[in-house]
Amino acid sequence: MIMNEPLSSRVSPLTRRRFLAFSGVAAAGALAVGATRVRWSDLLTAAAQTPLDPAAGVLVMVTLYGGNDGLNTVVPAGDPAYASARAELAYAESDVLDLGEGLGLNPGLAGLHELWAGKELAVLRGVGYPDPDRSHFRSMAIWQTASPQTAATTGWLGRWLDAGGDDPLRAVSLDALIPPMLAGAKTAAASFPVSGLRLPKDALGRSMALLGGAAASDGVWQARVAKSVADLQQAARVLGPAAGGTAGPTNSPVPSPSAGGADADPDEQSKGASAGGQGELAAQLETVASLIELGVPTRVYSVSLGGFDTHSDERATQQRLLTELDGALSGFYRRLQGSDRGRQVVTAVYSEFGRRVRANSGDGTDHGTAGPMFVLGRGVSGGFYGAEPSLTDLDDGDLKAGLDFRSVYATLLAQVLGSEPEPLLGGWDRRVDGLLS
Repeated sequence: MIMNEPLSSRVSPLTRRRFLAFSGVAAAGALAVGATRVRWSDLLTAAAQTPLDPAAGVLVMVTLYGGNDGLNTVVPAGDPAYASARAELAYAESDVLDLGEGLGLNPGLAGLHELWAGKELAVLRGVGYPDPDRSHFRSMAIWQTASPQTAATTGWLGRWLDAGGDDPLRAVSLDALIPPMLAGAKTAAASFPVSGLRLPKDALGRSMALLGGAAASDGVWQARVAKSVADLQQAARVLGPAAGGTAGPTNSPVPSPSAGGADADPDEQSKGASAGGQGELAAQLETVASLIELGVPTRVYSVSLGGFDTHSDERATQQRLLTELDGALSGFYRRLQGSDRGRQVVTAVYSEFGRRVRANSGDGTDHGTAGPMFVLGRGVSGGFYGAEPSLTDLDDGDLKAGLDFRSVYATLLAQVLGSEPEPLLGGWDRRVDGLLS
């Protein structure tokens, strides 16, 4: 059941002290403390009262937790140094989906390859930041706060929220917890976790239809419980598959010290799933599409897919995850093209770092540095951006970043959200020329 307080009862916004940053900032508790979980009725009310402007840009951030191997995502199969460094882990040129320039997409990314052929997919190469950190926690903190040099206590989109007022519905996380990038000093995004929308299919589920009705004799808390059940039923009816999916338990979308520990599923550990949430990305994106089509006035959505910490058995694990990513993204893109509001959406895909160039002894790769990003959607000019990193001119065995991720953020802030990037990115205002029209 969705047991969330309505927006009207929210009395304490997420404060600096409540914000949990990976960079070592002291926090009073989990990041979800003080954050707003909204109900279906809150979103529906917002759509009716202040609907999304059909001309307004909407940004969807897709986080791949665990450090996705960029070299086996955008594969330099035509470079002899690639096969030499990776042996059994390498893909042959005949295995990959051709992009030109000796590069190909992982075979799991067939849907994105179709978008590439239609010049609807941008591939940003060698994205990273100066003096890279190979820790999941620190590197993800850097990406989410957009502060490579110094630890920051607010996320880059949290600062955008702060600048626009205190309405948490301007950004919504589909994860169980709010990621640091959506936490500001004065407010934080709303949380509408997909995992909370699944209806049981047994006798309990059938009984829930009877529990959702209001009764005059209900006390305050009884009425609130009944209302939450009714909200859940309504969300399941309207959102369809996105609400009634069969996803298993969803881990925290934020890597935690316990992720992959003694209590983790050993099968998931062997698949490289220890470094992030394993929610169904397709269900998250279907929910996002429904909310956009209904006119919910949210400008930023956050979704995620975990499991990319592929220190062993990488090829099968990563291809499985990339196939899931591909199906979710390409289905989301096709659906949105059928509505006016949907055509205003830009989706960006990133991970906290790439992997080492050379494979390890376990047919996997260890933590690295630079990697690719994908951007697709409204006004995106498909093609390559940034130079392909050299596989021989390395920094202690790692790729050298050629494109700073803050330039991508600056472009998204300016051209999707209509905001000046400089005050939100610590004075950074370099953009990726030609990426968005």
